[in-house]
Order: sequence, then structure tokens, then C-alpha cells
Amino acid sequence: MGKLILFAAALIIGVFILSFYIGFLHRQLHSINRQLHKRLTEHTRQPIRLELLSKELNTLAVHINTYFKAEENLRLKSIQEERNFKELIANISHDLRTPLTAIKGYQQLVALGELTFDQRKKLQTAQKHADQLERLIEHFFEYSYLLNVEPKLAIERINLTNLVAEVLAASVTTLEENQLAVRFEEAPPLFVLADKEMAMRIIQNLIRNGIQHSSGDITVRLLATDNAVLSFSNAVKHVAAFDTERLFDRFYTSDRARSSSTGLGLSIVKLLAEQMGGSVSASLHDGVLEIRVELPRSNP
Repeated sequence: MGKLILFAAALIIGVFILSFYIGFLHRQLHSINRQLHKRLTEHTRQPIRLELLSKELNTLAVHINTYFKAEENLRLKSIQEERNFKELIANISHDLRTPLTAIKGYQQLVALGELTFDQRKKLQTAQKHADQLERLIEHFFEYSYLLNVEPKLAIERINLTNLVAEVLAASVTTLEENQLAVRFEEAPPLFVLADKEMAMRIIQNLIRNGIQHSSGDITVRLLATDNAVLSFSNAVKHVAAFDTERLFDRFYTSDRARSSSTGLGLSIVKLLAEQMGGSVSASLHDGVLEIRVELPRSNP
């Protein structure tokens, strides 16, 4: 009888110890979940801490912290590489502008002298390419500026319909030189909350993109959904070369043979739209490329 009592007592103690240990493990797992949730929601960098009792849980915590450390190192390396890249773009754009200014200056001096017809024709070709290079450098400069400077937005209520019409009218000469026409579908006034200067640059870059890649006339539409949608669409050549998923990536160009495109125009559009709380998208159907820019609408 006494042995039975001792066995029962030992069993009870064993169950109690086991229950305590299971409860401890549960609390430790709860602690891990709580600390992981805090890292995710509060973006803290605190390592996972546990009471030193369970060897397996402590090993798990060490592995988690090792992973977090490696992830943090990758994040910091990525930030540094992005910073270096931005500085590189800024320096390149600055270094290129200085000699180009000298080149254009000497071209102007040569143009003032007496030249044969053939010489003047060659000079005009050189000036054309210098002007083209200047536009490309301006894209570099604009992109590097937007990346390195915190935007100071002057958000106001803008009649997007009127703004699009004004920018299109100002681009008529350039469009005619490229033998392109724009069909602006009539729409009631559409108001947005945006920075007027940034919205104008978006429209200008969309026009330039259409000029560079269009194989036909350009259609511009304004749509009213939850946001205001600005749509530019045009037929394109070499449809298979277009990757709409990468169209807004910096330096992406669908036609590598083109020297007149840096691939930065649509990247700038995306950057400006996102800075104003908007978004961009692209689609390609039956040889027609459509670029859509969404901006926050302003209620009447």
C-alpha cells in the first residue's frame, strides 16, 4: 500500500513538472511570436530574447537572430549601393554637361564663319546630335535630382483636363516635326489634387515617350474612377520587344538600337506620380501600348 502511495505521489509530481515545463515552453513560444510581431509592426531591430532553460528553443532563437542579422546587413548594403548609384548618376550628369556646353559653344562660333554648303550641312548634323545629347543629359539630371532631393510638394486642386490640353497645344510643333498627331478625346473637367509643375512634367514625358516609340498617332484620354486616370495610347513597332512589366524600370528600353532613349522618361513619370500619391501601369493589346497614370481625384 505504501509503495502504491509513493508511486502515485511520484506520478503526480511528474505530471506537475511536465505541466510546468509544457506551460513554460508555451510561454516561450508566445514570447517569440510577440517579439517577432513587434519587429514587424514597429520596425525594431531588437534580437529575440529567451530565458535560458530550453536548449532547443535557445538554439532556435540563435538561428532567428543570425538570420535577422544577415538580413539587416543585406538591407544596409542595399541602401548604401542605392545611395552610391544616385551619387553616380548625379556626378555623371554634371560631368557631361560641362564639356557639352563647350562643344555647343564652339559649334556656334564655327557657324558664324564662312562655310561651304557641305561643311554647313555637316555642322548642322553635329549640332543636331549635340542637341539630342543635351536632352539625354537633362533626363539624367532630372532623374538624379528627383532621387536625391526630398520633394517639396505644392499640392493644389488642378483642372487636369485643361492642363493636358495646354501641354498638348505647346507640343504641336514637335509632334508635327515627327509627323504625329494627337487625338485628345473630349471629357468633362476632371480635377485632381496634385503639384501642378510635377503633373505638367508627367504629361510632357508621356508625350516624349509617344514621340520616341509611336508608329502612329497618339490617343489621349481622361477617365474618372476612384482616381483620375490619364491614358496615353499609341501603336508601337516591334511588339514582341516590349516588356510592360519592366517598362517603368530605370534605363529599360524596348529597342536597344535607339540611341535617343535613356529609358528614364517613364521612370520619371512613375517617380513623380508616386510622390503625389498616385500610380502608373502599362498594357499592350493588339500592338497598341497604353500608359496609364492615376492621380488622387479632387471632389467637387
